[in-house]
Amino acid sequence: EASFLPHGSARDGSPGAHPIWLSDRAENPNGATMLVLVEGVAAEDLDAFSRCADLFDGSDPAAVEAARDRWRQAQAAGHALTYWQQSESGWEKKA
Repeated sequence: EASFLPHGSARDGSPGAHPIWLSDRAENPNGATMLVLVEGVAAEDLDAFSRCADLFDGSDPAAVEAARDRWRQAQAAGHALTYWQQSESGWEKKA
């Protein structure tokens, strides 16, 4: 099933017109409530969002270890955490 999620970035301008803002900087110009992190990026201010998804390659031992470090840091900061893992039948809550 094909679908489109409207999104923009700094080159598009008008962040308020885009429900999804793509960036490689710590910014939130459209007032998003959810942050999605990829490629091992760590966020400095998770408190600025009501939700954060940290996506990483579970088959890469270095990525898994880095994700565990980010988990421990977020846990120590008092954030409520859950861990989901993709399986052949879909996503399963692991923690």
